Amino acid sequence: MDLLIVHRDADVGEQLVQMVKDYTSHECDLVGSEAAALDWGRRHARCTLLIVQLEGDGIDGLAIAGGLSEIFPGLQTLFLPPYQVSEQRFAVAETKVFPEPIDGEGLLEAIARAEIAKPGAPDLFHVADLLQMCCLSRRSGAVQMVKESRSGIAYLRNGEIVHAETVAGRGKAAIFEIATWEFVEFAYDKTVRPPVETITSPWDEVLIEAVERQRQAKAQQQRRSA
Repeated sequence: MDLLIVHRDADVGEQLVQMVKDYTSHECDLVGSEAAALDWGRRHARCTLLIVQLEGDGIDGLAIAGGLSEIFPGLQTLFLPPYQVSEQRFAVAETKVFPEPIDGEGLLEAIARAEIAKPGAPDLFHVADLLQMCCLSRRSGAVQMVKESRSGIAYLRNGEIVHAETVAGRGKAAIFEIATWEFVEFAYDKTVRPPVETITSPWDEVLIEAVERQRQAKAQQQRRSA
């Protein structure tokens, strides 16, 4: 499997490369900027997994992931955001998001999962994990999330979810619906602004309520099928 690591801090990047070499048999390269990552992509025939710093000087991890996924269909991505793991409001099993300090064991497990993914498999993220990452990194713009034939958009302003839409709902109702999809493909556009602002609750309250509603719905389904 061919890996690319994108990190501005050369010391951190080299440590990650060494970890991959020590514990796996994968080929692994390191670059330190968005421009270098896209240039690498144009010069290489294959890339299975991208491990990318979410943000840094000359680095926008979401933009890099979007650009490289156009070159390498089926590219899987792991994000390294700058915030501390203690800032997370909840943890997600089999996460693809690794805040500081980076969980090396968890990262290796995620690399192993990417290795067994079918060629061309979609790059799926847990809805709550994805939106938590965008909010804690104080993103603005729009996150479009797709699950099979379903599609929804969450609009962000300075790390708060201020509006959301699906075919069936708007505002919190749309977030609650999207959360039931669990794992989604996504695209991020920082230039998009919300058409209206329908959500005033803090982002973590919205997501915690969405996750709790999903758990309750699953529990009810299990009781009915028992």
